[in-house]
Amino acid sequence: MASMEADFPRGGTAKKTTEGQADAQRTEVDNLFQSKPTETKKRKVKKGDGTQSKRPKTDDEEDPLTLNASVKTVEILHHKNLKVGTLLLGCVKEVTDFEVTVSLPCGLQGYLSINNISDTYTKLLSEQLDDDNMEEICSLPHLFCPGMLLRCVVASLGLSKGGFFSIKLSINPKLVNKELSTGSLKAGMTLSGCVQSVEDYGYLVDIGVSGTKAFLPKQAVTGKQNSPEELKVGEYVTPKLEEVKNDGCLVRLSVNHLGQAHAQFKHGWTLTNLLPGSWVKAKIKKVTKHGLILDFLSSFRGQVDALHMEPEQTSSYSEGAEVQAIVLYNEPSSRQIGLSLRSHLLQPGASIDTSPAGGERIGEVVKGCKITTMHHMSGAMMELPDKTVVFIHKNHLKETYMEARDDKLLASSELSCRILDFSAMDQIHLASIRKSIIGRPFFRYHDLHAGQIVEGTVSTLMNHGMMVKLSDHIQGMVPRTHLSDIVLKNPEKKYSEGMKIKCRVLSVDPEKKKLTLSRKKALVESTLPLFLSYSDARPGRISHGYIVCIEKFGCIVRFYNDVKGLVPLKELSSEFVQKPEELFYIGQVLRMKVLNCDPEKEKLLLSFKAVVEGNTEECPKPQFDFEVGKKLDAKLLKKSDSGLDVAILPEETHAVLPTMHLSDHMSNCLLLRDALQEGDIISNLVCLNKTKLGITLTKKPSVKSSLEDGMVAKDFSALSVGMQMMGWIKRNMPYGVFVEFPYGLVGLAPKSAMSDKFVSDVTGHFQMGQTVFAKVTNLDEEKGRFLVTLKVSELITSEGDPQARLISGLQERRTVVEMMACRDDSDIYQQLSELSVGQKLMLTVDTLKEGGGVLFKSDHLSSATISAVKQHVMGVNLTPGQKVNAAILHVDSGSSHVHVSVLPKLVEKKKSLMDGSKYAATVQHMDDDFAVVSLDDTAQLTVIQTTGHLNETHKLKLGKLLTAKVIEASCQELEGLPLVSWENTAPKRQRTLSDISAPMGGYAYGEIVKGTVRTVKPTCVLVTLEDGHTGSVHVSQVAEEVSASAFPTSLIKVGSEVTGRVIGGREGITHRFLPFTHRKFKYSIPELTLLQSKLDPSVEIKPVLPEEKLSSYKVGEEITCFVSKYNPEKKCLEVSTDPCITGTVELLAMITDPKDASHPEKLYKQGQAVSATVVEVTPELQRFALSLNGSHSLKENSIALGMVKNVIPHLGLLVKLACGAMGTVSIMDLADSYSGNPMGAYSKEQVVRCYVLGNENGKWQLSLRPSRLRPEQSKAVKDVEVSSIDDLKPGQVIRGYVKSVGEQGVFIRLSMSIIGRAQFQQATKYFVTKHSIMADNLPVNTLLTTKILSVDKQADLVNLSLLPEDTGKPDVLPASLGLPLRLVGEDKEKHNQRMKRTRTLSQNQQDQAEHVPKKKKTKTKTLKTEDNDSGVEVYFREQDEPNPEQAKVKPSPGTGARLQVSAGFSWDVGLSSLKPASVAQDADSSDGEDQAENGKPQKKSRHELSQEKKEAEKALVKREVELMDPTMRPQDMSAFERLLLGSPDSSLLWLQYMAHHLQATQIEQARAVAERALKTISFREEQEKLNVWVALLNLENMYGTQESLKKVFERAVQFCEPMPVYQQLADIYAKSNKPKDAEGLYKTMVKRFRQNQAVCLSYGTFLLQQGQGDAASALLQRALKSLPSKESVDVITKFAHLEFRYGDPERGRAMFDKTLSSYPKRTDLWSIFIDLMVKHGSQKEIRALFDRVIHLSLGVKKIKFFFKRYLEYEKKHGTPESIQAVKEKALEFVEAKGTEAAC
Repeated sequence: MASMEADFPRGGTAKKTTEGQADAQRTEVDNLFQSKPTETKKRKVKKGDGTQSKRPKTDDEEDPLTLNASVKTVEILHHKNLKVGTLLLGCVKEVTDFEVTVSLPCGLQGYLSINNISDTYTKLLSEQLDDDNMEEICSLPHLFCPGMLLRCVVASLGLSKGGFFSIKLSINPKLVNKELSTGSLKAGMTLSGCVQSVEDYGYLVDIGVSGTKAFLPKQAVTGKQNSPEELKVGEYVTPKLEEVKNDGCLVRLSVNHLGQAHAQFKHGWTLTNLLPGSWVKAKIKKVTKHGLILDFLSSFRGQVDALHMEPEQTSSYSEGAEVQAIVLYNEPSSRQIGLSLRSHLLQPGASIDTSPAGGERIGEVVKGCKITTMHHMSGAMMELPDKTVVFIHKNHLKETYMEARDDKLLASSELSCRILDFSAMDQIHLASIRKSIIGRPFFRYHDLHAGQIVEGTVSTLMNHGMMVKLSDHIQGMVPRTHLSDIVLKNPEKKYSEGMKIKCRVLSVDPEKKKLTLSRKKALVESTLPLFLSYSDARPGRISHGYIVCIEKFGCIVRFYNDVKGLVPLKELSSEFVQKPEELFYIGQVLRMKVLNCDPEKEKLLLSFKAVVEGNTEECPKPQFDFEVGKKLDAKLLKKSDSGLDVAILPEETHAVLPTMHLSDHMSNCLLLRDALQEGDIISNLVCLNKTKLGITLTKKPSVKSSLEDGMVAKDFSALSVGMQMMGWIKRNMPYGVFVEFPYGLVGLAPKSAMSDKFVSDVTGHFQMGQTVFAKVTNLDEEKGRFLVTLKVSELITSEGDPQARLISGLQERRTVVEMMACRDDSDIYQQLSELSVGQKLMLTVDTLKEGGGVLFKSDHLSSATISAVKQHVMGVNLTPGQKVNAAILHVDSGSSHVHVSVLPKLVEKKKSLMDGSKYAATVQHMDDDFAVVSLDDTAQLTVIQTTGHLNETHKLKLGKLLTAKVIEASCQELEGLPLVSWENTAPKRQRTLSDISAPMGGYAYGEIVKGTVRTVKPTCVLVTLEDGHTGSVHVSQVAEEVSASAFPTSLIKVGSEVTGRVIGGREGITHRFLPFTHRKFKYSIPELTLLQSKLDPSVEIKPVLPEEKLSSYKVGEEITCFVSKYNPEKKCLEVSTDPCITGTVELLAMITDPKDASHPEKLYKQGQAVSATVVEVTPELQRFALSLNGSHSLKENSIALGMVKNVIPHLGLLVKLACGAMGTVSIMDLADSYSGNPMGAYSKEQVVRCYVLGNENGKWQLSLRPSRLRPEQSKAVKDVEVSSIDDLKPGQVIRGYVKSVGEQGVFIRLSMSIIGRAQFQQATKYFVTKHSIMADNLPVNTLLTTKILSVDKQADLVNLSLLPEDTGKPDVLPASLGLPLRLVGEDKEKHNQRMKRTRTLSQNQQDQAEHVPKKKKTKTKTLKTEDNDSGVEVYFREQDEPNPEQAKVKPSPGTGARLQVSAGFSWDVGLSSLKPASVAQDADSSDGEDQAENGKPQKKSRHELSQEKKEAEKALVKREVELMDPTMRPQDMSAFERLLLGSPDSSLLWLQYMAHHLQATQIEQARAVAERALKTISFREEQEKLNVWVALLNLENMYGTQESLKKVFERAVQFCEPMPVYQQLADIYAKSNKPKDAEGLYKTMVKRFRQNQAVCLSYGTFLLQQGQGDAASALLQRALKSLPSKESVDVITKFAHLEFRYGDPERGRAMFDKTLSSYPKRTDLWSIFIDLMVKHGSQKEIRALFDRVIHLSLGVKKIKFFFKRYLEYEKKHGTPESIQAVKEKALEFVEAKGTEAAC
């Protein structure tokens, strides 16, 4: 009671405060769903202040006469707000022959097509086109001029060809004035119209109003000459209605301007016909941060956004002021009207200036900008350095994939932007701060120059050429003669719209926006100097040009920018040319030499002959220079059993490539050997050894990598103990294995050093040629022998990246399949090459095998064997001919065998994976070197290696459970499969010690004590006190002033007398320091201080908590601390500054030289004083980080130490830096000279020196280049660092690493942020049909030499070439692939025709093959129908055969637990595990016979006879007790029959009887017992009968057929209540892993028992357990319709409970919220909701729910109940502060309720 009163204090008769009354009344008002409030509450409301019970009026209620919607938030007009029919005021921006570009409000832009002017103009165009006479048509440039204002209507909205939002406009009067009628026309209106015809005295004008004729007199045309040609037919006008006659049927007009169109109340404007451009007088209703809200025409309301307020008067606008405004847009469907107050729109008769005042700035990049105003719904205003204000749309404030950070942008003082356009309607520049837009190489025509290589997209093909789109605003023309090196007769066959191409700029005219391009390969790929002007054409220079004219006197050749020259007749060839047109053609590209040039007169004399003449010398044939590790290509000469005989190219030197050296994976070696053929070119080989027998080569990736990294010994003298090398098994011996290494070294691994596990059979442990990682353990220098160990536990360095080995092995297998597909005429290998692991196939069941497996067939894989083993068809009922979905597990190309699975968890829809997440993986298929695993229930499959290390030989097993971590959710090298790392899940047992409390000491805090020094340790001194106790002195409490590197405890000698003062205590067991103020303070060793400043008794010292002590330290502060110990597991140094403060110094903060990282424990000694800098202080987490190298933060352009945390193959290194920061090192910043294996020299936990480049997105960008770290010592930089795209120039030869290979080409990483692309035609001379071929031969991180063809700075695109003629390197694809050379011209056409004939023949064969199975299938069905007896016989034969599935003792995982009885029989146990009763009886009888033969009976004494009599009586009594015990289990049939005579209605006894028969494998007898029980049990015992029916259903489900189960179910429904029988069978289906059968039964139940709530709940539970949340929601809605309304709340609550338990807790919470909003007084529901949230919700959500409950309008006792629960929760899960907060809320409640709450 005392605690209760403390938690809920009584308020007594205290008077309510005003605040309390307000809270109480607010609570009353919040109860919105109370239907019948009590009279008492009504009186309370009346007594209170009446203003609180009234709802405040909104804007709509204050002005109910407003026609359109109330404006809540002012924002600009967006694309999303536009709809077809929206009326807009626009300004002509640009006029072409067929289209008018219109500037619209708020930076929008629309397009007015020539056919959207008016019906009259469209008709005129059609007539003139039919007559082929275009002279009388008034073109668009004559009708419209830039700056002209137009009234437009949105005709259509869509996307342009480039994917941009496109607004199509119309000024057709019938659409603009659509809502006007003859009756709504009033004099004074200004409408839009179009001249319909020219008459003698004026013009008939079409104003779009049906039934109205409008006439414009010529005299009324002001500002034009009085001639009939003043207005043309179809010309756009904005006339004013001067006079309206005959109810609007006749109208007289006068010419007016939109700037003078006044809209008045008398005109009767409505929301639908209010036209843009109308002037109105408006009153400011409200002034907001983002604009104004105006009222006008007495009943209209509109908005003025930030762009259309007068900039100079923004701060002067006030509510109630009257202003002059013009209507900008009218959206009738959403009832939004936009207005403008800008002066350039309100000037009468003035046109809009379409060019900015400061000149053309579109495309300019401006730095040093600052955002001045942020409009969160619209965009932002930015001020440029020259004080010019630009507008940035909200979509251009961030990249599309990033979140908006308005606060960060406002705080930034230096921003860069690019000016995109100038909005004439808004008179403001539009800009963007997107880095992707700012970084574009060109944005306008001024950014292009002749000779530049650009990349664009084909937009239009025309007779005279092709239009190519380079960007959103730039497009160029490729003339027909420049479409190819030769003249194309059918360009559409080579080019198609949307195709990406590379061109070279011939000329550019920025003023006319005219761009001419060339697609001639000779010009695009030319590396010769470009003649951009006559001054470039110096005599002697050679360049490419193209012929434009052929005359008798020679050829005229053109270069760039209209530079032309003449090749005289004598300079055409070394031989006389009589007719040049016979040797040359227009458009031909040739090399020519400049003979003479006069730039002033623009005369240029050229020669073809001078280029051709010249002598060439034959180069001597090169000799092969052998060097171990040298990369080369070889040609296969001959295959043998031991290996391949090859010839090294190009020297044709003979060498041997052993079969075991084709791959690291032994299973791939044989596949590659069989796939290779004589004449194939094998690439990426490495010289391994050279002996008298010849040169040995290798292709093992691990061995090649070790050679590149230098992890080899060239001879025996270079070996050292502990050295680790990559080698391979050479020979197996009984005492061990010999391991061979490069350079011919061979070491022995004894049997004891082969594995961490015992090796019983040496010969079968390793395979010959298997790659291993070895460590030298012993050297015999006299004999030149050495021993190695292959134990994984003794190897220090990793054997390489396992993921890289996995990818390499899988790529080798794909290469084999592709090689076989290219060489074999059949389609089977091509079909197999298109299959991948995890792919779904639709198959037909062919044969059910006896072992439990299934054979399938497929129309698309007719020649392949498709099968599934027993484990992958379990739980799935299959019949021949059935169509099923299957997932591919493995494709064996050698045997054309496809392994599949039909398990539901593998064929269902895949779930997405998250990088870095962990999943439980199950091995589904095993191969020699690879295994296929499934990840949890995601339906995701992937491939892993069967061993975790090269040296491991114990492989995984089917069904093995692993822990997999996702490295990459979709790995391109694995064909989209996830890339994972795995480890065996071995739970570790942790032993815990019981808490031992130390005895209490008798010393008070601050007490002065004396003692004798007993022990001196580096970190403490132990003192024997006068009373015999032991005290401890921390090293920090020895001396006042300590110098660095000193050892304070060394100043104290053992045996000396000391005086100390108690400042705390230490636990006797853990020696952990605790201050006296600690709530768990118990100690046995007092903690003392020897500091003289604290020994004065007059000086009071106060205990300080560790949190307070930590809070006193500041980051960057230098302090003195003492070394405690070095923790090798955490790799940190533990130091202490005080007895209660322990800090950590991470390894990177300890050292200054990476060499010290190997032995950091030797740097500092225990107890040593060191000077440290505070890096981080977090008192709440007891975290105290220090640094000993003087740095506490990272700075740009500085050098710091880092530790490699991860080596990411395709990206670089992830490095941990000091101060808890993380950084990344790009693969391009690892060295100044790139290597084939750039990351081979780095491993995890390696310490390196890093150069800090900068910080981006919270991660530091680092560099390991020697030129950065030691610029004074570094050698010449071979691969220069590319900082930006400006450093790249066309023609430059540069090296880079392959990033990926896609359908668009080979992507090569040139720098950390620059990716170049080499299209396939620029990557190889071969014709590549699939990018996977290129991907197999160019794995990620392959080092390539490339040449830059073009640099597109605007789009950040770099086009590269890998062709040998450009790079001087061999082709990236070997000739061994058998790929055809790329064809051009007639050869290509012939090839296409040949392929077409081949496809036609193949299609005919396929059609014939498809018809055969259909006939067989029909025949099979007929036989089955005619011969019914055969089917019955087969059925019974199948039942007689033993089911191998039932041969297991353990139940299958998918089978649930069955009904169990006391007889000990489990319904899950298979029949094979049950022993017949005869076995036990035979055993008993045999024992009895043995006993009978043991000797003759002897005569017994009287005592013995008496004892036997007593024992017999005891046995009789015991037997009687057993017979009377109802729980005693009968042992035979007679016992059961005897018990059944006494209890015939006991279902439990009958079930035990059934179990007895099932234990003896007597299924039919069990069925008979069940049938007998159903007949014997009385009809009144319904539940007993139901139990037997359920047992019989279980029996049939497990051991019967579907038909027998169906018959039993039908009988059970007939004799019992149907609903329980249905429910029991559904439960049986669900527990036995038959979800489809269960779902079908549930659907039947819902239909039949729609009024039963339990059925809906049971079905809902099943659906949620199956993960079908949406189906459960649909079921709930159906249940609410069918069940009585009074049960609705109960049903919703129970479904919400099920969502919390099995489904989505968020959905369950929403259901509770919705229900409780309607029924807030259901405290039982509130209690359930709270219980569920406590179990499933977060603390924040739970507290919010409690706060919501305690403010409900409920009775005092109920609220008090919830307060108690709130307090109990906080006491269990909260903090002292949160507990106190609950008590304060309770106190407020009591004070508010007064005596009523205090009771």
